[in-house]
Amino acid sequence: MNLAGTLPLHARTRASHPAIVAGERVITYRELDLQVGRTASHLNALGLRSGDLLGVCLGDHADHVIVLLAAARLGVPVLPMDWHWAQAERQRIVDVFRPKAVMIEADAAAIAGVPQHRRGAGWHDAVAAAVPQVDGADAADMPLVLALSSGTTALPKGPMISHANMLARFRGHWVSLGFNQHDRFALTTPLYYGGGRGFVLSYLFIGGTIVMFPPPFKPVDLVETVERRSINRLFLVPTQIRRLLAMARGNGLLFPRVDDLISSGAILSPEERKAVRNRLTPNFTDYYSSTEGGGITVQPAADQDRHPRSVGRPSFLTEVEIVDEEHRRQLAGIVGRIRYRGPGVAVGFYGDPEPGSTAGAFFRDGWFYPGDIGEMNEEGFLFLRGRAKDMIIRGGANIYPSDVELVLQAHPAVEEAAVVGWPSTEYGEEVAAFVIVHGTIGGPELIAHCRERLARHKVPRDVFLVDDLPRNSTGKVLKGALAERLQPL
Repeated sequence: MNLAGTLPLHARTRASHPAIVAGERVITYRELDLQVGRTASHLNALGLRSGDLLGVCLGDHADHVIVLLAAARLGVPVLPMDWHWAQAERQRIVDVFRPKAVMIEADAAAIAGVPQHRRGAGWHDAVAAAVPQVDGADAADMPLVLALSSGTTALPKGPMISHANMLARFRGHWVSLGFNQHDRFALTTPLYYGGGRGFVLSYLFIGGTIVMFPPPFKPVDLVETVERRSINRLFLVPTQIRRLLAMARGNGLLFPRVDDLISSGAILSPEERKAVRNRLTPNFTDYYSSTEGGGITVQPAADQDRHPRSVGRPSFLTEVEIVDEEHRRQLAGIVGRIRYRGPGVAVGFYGDPEPGSTAGAFFRDGWFYPGDIGEMNEEGFLFLRGRAKDMIIRGGANIYPSDVELVLQAHPAVEEAAVVGWPSTEYGEEVAAFVIVHGTIGGPELIAHCRERLARHKVPRDVFLVDDLPRNSTGKVLKGALAERLQPL
C-alpha cells in the first residue's frame, strides 16, 4: 500500500481533525490531503516520475512533511539531506547518489550537477495553482526513502526502504508502542533523522496529530508546549532527556499527562532510566532501533526494574539472534554479534551490484548485522555490550566500553561518559574515558569509583573531563573523534 494512500480516507472521515500543528498554523486532514495532492502534481510537472530519486534538503517544518508525502504518492523515493550540512557535505551526497533533483530552501547555496527546486514564494504559488493528483503509484516493494546510515564510514551508504518495509515498521509502532489515531505526538527531532521522520509518517498514516517542535529548543519551552498543546506522546534522544533531567531536579514530574516517552539512539544507564520515571514521567519506553531495521527491541517501564540493563524484547514481527563469528546461533548468556530480520528490515544498501554485497558483514542470508555486540537471556531480553568496532582489547582481554560507561554514569556527579581505546605499546590498548560532570569532582575520584566496581583491567588509565562530546546530527557520540585526541602511550 502507498503510505500516502490513507490521506483521502482521512480527508473524508476525519476532515476537520488536526493533522499537523506548526506554531499557530493548523493543517486539518482535508487540507493536508489537498496540499499533498497539489504538491505531487507540481513535482510531477517538474519531471519527477515513479522511481526517480528526490533529494530533500529542507528545514523541519510542515512543508517538509508535505513534500515527503507527495513524493510517496508519486512513488518517488526521497534522499533525506540534513539542511545543516556544509556545502561540501551536500555536494558529496549528490555526487554519490545522483538524485534526479533536490528540494532546497529559498536561500540555500546551489549544488552543482543537479536541478534544484527552491521552497519559496514561487514554489508555493505553483503548488497552489496545481490540480491535485489523487491517485498514487502502487507497486510491490516500491521504494520510499534512501535513509543514510549513521553507522557507515568512507563512502556514504544507506538502505532503500520500501513502502512495504515502512508499513511493517508502522505495525510495530501500533502493536509494540501502542500508537493510535487519538494521540498527539510531538516532533522534537530533525525530520532528517529516521526516528522522527518514521514516527511522523506512522501517525499521519493512522490519522493522529503531529505537533511540530523541532530543535533547537530549551527544555523549559518543551515542557510548556507539551502541557499547552495536550501532547501525550514524545520521542526524545538521550541528550535531550539528560537536559530535561538536569532541569527536573527536585521539581516533581515534568510530564504528568504523557502516556509514553520513547527514547532511542544511545544507551541510557539504569540510574538514568529510573530518574526519567521519577522526574519526567513513569510511562517511559526504551527503544533499540536502526536505520536499516526500524524498531528492533522494546523495553517498557514495567520491565525496566526487573532487567535494568536490557533494551527489551524483540518488536512485533522482528527476530533477534546472537551469533558467533561463524554465524552460529549462541545460547542464552553468551556474548556475540547481534543480528535481526523481519518485514521492516531493508535487504541491502542502495547501489550495491547485488543485494548484500556491501561488506557482507552487514547483510547475510536475510539477516542484518548492525555491528553491535550483545547477549540475550532465556526470556528473550537483549543486553547491548557496545559496537564491535569500539571493543577495547587490553592485553588480550576484551573490554566492552558500555560496561565502563555504565559504571561512570552511575556516579551522581557524572552527566555522560564515553569510553574509547587508547593505543598502548605495552598492552595494545588502554581504557580512556571522556566525562561530562556536575560540580568539581576530578578524574582521580572517578577512577577510584571505577576501581571499586570494575575488574582491574577495565579501570580507565585516565579520565578526561570535557564540557561536551562530539556528536553527529542525530546526537550519537563520535567516538572516533575522541580517539583522535589521544597520543599513543
